[in-house]
Amino acid sequence: MTAMSALVHEHVTDAIKTPALIRLEPNVVLIRFETLKVYAALGAVRSLLADGVVRKGQTLIDSSSGIYALALAMACHRYGLRCHIVASTTVDLTMRSQLEILGATVDQMPPSDDLRLDQRRRVARVHDLLERHPDMHWMRQYHDPVHYLGYAEVADLVSRALPSGPLTVVGSVGTGASTGGIARSLRERDPDVRLTGVQPFGSVTFGSERFTDPDAIIAGIGSAIPFGNVDHELYDRIHWLDFVHAMAATVGLMRDHAVFAGLSTGAAYLVAGWEAARNPDRTHVVIGADTGHRYTARVFARHREAVDPAGLAPREIASLDDLALPWAAMDWRRRRFGKPSPPLYRKERAS
Repeated sequence: MTAMSALVHEHVTDAIKTPALIRLEPNVVLIRFETLKVYAALGAVRSLLADGVVRKGQTLIDSSSGIYALALAMACHRYGLRCHIVASTTVDLTMRSQLEILGATVDQMPPSDDLRLDQRRRVARVHDLLERHPDMHWMRQYHDPVHYLGYAEVADLVSRALPSGPLTVVGSVGTGASTGGIARSLRERDPDVRLTGVQPFGSVTFGSERFTDPDAIIAGIGSAIPFGNVDHELYDRIHWLDFVHAMAATVGLMRDHAVFAGLSTGAAYLVAGWEAARNPDRTHVVIGADTGHRYTARVFARHREAVDPAGLAPREIASLDDLALPWAAMDWRRRRFGKPSPPLYRKERAS
């Protein structure tokens, strides 16, 4: 038996960013991360340092509901930068403790059942801090396309693991950087790579803000405010799911495949299964952004309440006017929505 070689990492970020690829069905592969946004934070920080936009010792600031906050704090720890996080009310003690030990300072919003208010409060707080501390650099994870850069590495991993055949990427839209960055890089090799985005009801990103489903919008897959990093022209299909459907699929992913993952991963898994059954010639890559630890109480401890995902199906719609709970799907066809597509990072920096 040949001994396996082990790689010694120089920093924990190199270890935790490496995903595992797991085949869930013959044409469905999960790319599972401990925390996906390490790629966004590392890629952004490295580029900003290389371009002289920020310098060592400077404070980087941003608003976050948790995952990006930890990724940014780790990137700052690695590259000798300070970190200040304006945290959502949903950031728990486990996350906050990690941030503080890493040296980040944390402003956490007061308890609120209104997540739109929480998001607006965070943005207002960032502006207030920038006025009083102009040397801080606002990372703007929601708007600066510098966060696309790190995902080229993920696309390389996918290309090496799945070297041939039609490919569809399925993932929660969130800030737009992960799905957008991976799809853009894959399309440099194959323009026919398809991208299917997942949205909660209540999100402005793909026009479902008239609906109310507060549990789902905090899963990191939607937004109460427009995100400049969402390039709507990258998406071929969009699915909207409510919390009940996302929970069912998240519990189902654990039950059927022993994968403990977050709510956005469960939602993407449900969508990929539906799409894969109707497109058996295409391999569907599910983006699993994080583990399930944040959802222990709200999802996994309530697993007996979860409905059977096998009986769930979307309503196929042709227009946003027909959008309806609890699950809808639409051919988006890479079209614009409400604003021009954001420029590429390098072009924006050069202007």
